Amino acid sequence: MITVGDLSVNYGQVAAVTGVSLTARDGGIVGLVGPNGSGKSTVLRAILGALEATSGQITVDGDETTTLSSRERARRIAVVAQEEPSGLPLTAWDSVLLGRSVHVTGWKSYRPEDTYAAEEAMRSTGTLHLASRSTDELSGGERQRVLIARALAQAATHLLLDEPTNHLDVRYQHELLTLIARLPLCTIVVLHDLNLAARYCDHIVLLDRGRVVAAGVPAAVLTPKHIEPVYEIGATRTDVDGVPQLLFTPR
Repeated sequence: MITVGDLSVNYGQVAAVTGVSLTARDGGIVGLVGPNGSGKSTVLRAILGALEATSGQITVDGDETTTLSSRERARRIAVVAQEEPSGLPLTAWDSVLLGRSVHVTGWKSYRPEDTYAAEEAMRSTGTLHLASRSTDELSGGERQRVLIARALAQAATHLLLDEPTNHLDVRYQHELLTLIARLPLCTIVVLHDLNLAARYCDHIVLLDRGRVVAAGVPAAVLTPKHIEPVYEIGATRTDVDGVPQLLFTPR
């Protein structure tokens, strides 16, 4: 479980996030949504420890993240950043095996258990057939699945994803989020597409200008009352098989 309590983060004198609180439970998906600059990625980076909080508390399974070493934090939390070419001559197999580096001390070689973990991670994400391919030759959807495999090989119990569907077509967006939804992890994901968030997230936190506007189950958060003033666009909601879906009309 990840708990964020009254988190505030400043960039110099500018407040990026103010008083944000959320709880991500094991086996569930929390979606962070909001317009550009609302603080979504800042919250993720603070949880990861890439940004220092101005105030507030972040705990992972009850332990404050400030008390964890970088290695211990990496063992607990896996991260999938926005999809982009690595620029490095890595095969998909090399990329996934890197997830095991937090379990290898010093200059020791990977162990048989590391190889096994990487292979199982690729098998579970349907990427084993891509093992010998360069990551920069993969499609966006394939590359993102490889990054998920690396997170699984890492054996972390918590997963942070920053716009994982960025640049993916509609089929791969749903395939990727279906895969993530099946993982038995505590997951926090930043999404721009509100309809994807409605379908795949158990809990949604709507941010605007660094503050929480609404939080709760998708049906409670994704309403025209909340969405229209935040995004400054007209919104009409319809429910399809119990899943709220939004239609937008420019003002």
